[in-house]
Amino acid sequence: MTRWTGAVAVAALMSAGCQQQQKPAVAARAELKAMGGSTVEFLPKEGQHPYCLLYTVSEKGVIRQLTMTRENRSIKCDAGKPIYNSSFRVPVEEGKIRAYIFFSDQRINAGSVAQQLYDLRDKPRLTAMDFRLPGSVSMEMLEFVPQAGGEPVTGAVVGSKDIAVEAPADEAEVEEPGMQLTAPTEGTKPTPPPAVPPGGGGSGAETASDAAH
Repeated sequence: MTRWTGAVAVAALMSAGCQQQQKPAVAARAELKAMGGSTVEFLPKEGQHPYCLLYTVSEKGVIRQLTMTRENRSIKCDAGKPIYNSSFRVPVEEGKIRAYIFFSDQRINAGSVAQQLYDLRDKPRLTAMDFRLPGSVSMEMLEFVPQAGGEPVTGAVVGSKDIAVEAPADEAEVEEPGMQLTAPTEGTKPTPPPAVPPGGGGSGAETASDAAH
């Protein structure tokens, strides 16, 4: 190999390395909007599938499903509008959360996703390929560290052990939010609770005014 040929080869390798380093990051499918303190909104970006599911996993290992319907399936999610038409209040004592947003081209069963998310809880990084889901599905993971303070969410429906969410304005099929998956007892496998039947209320929830009593 001549000196000239060697120099060309080195330059080509250096150029390839620079191109790899400068490879653009994948565009985010959703954004997190901090509302102050421990309150947050999640807004889908343009070009996503029309339906979504939203879950959070805290540093303490608590997994919550924040998009709940009577049928316990994906909800309609519009670009630029807060998921669930709501802001969420995250428990400060549970530390940083990872929010997993699943976008799909069809409504999928939320309980199945919740179970798989629990089964994969020890995996440091998750992608949509880790889940067995029908149709076309993409996923976005966002992190949020709740801080003490901030204005309370008025008119909230507060679960007895769960996240608080502002009452949705116009999502007719939305039921109460914040299903919590707790660690199983020894020798048992966790199973997400069944969907709320049509016309039924959530047994584990109470209004903000009732909670005060």
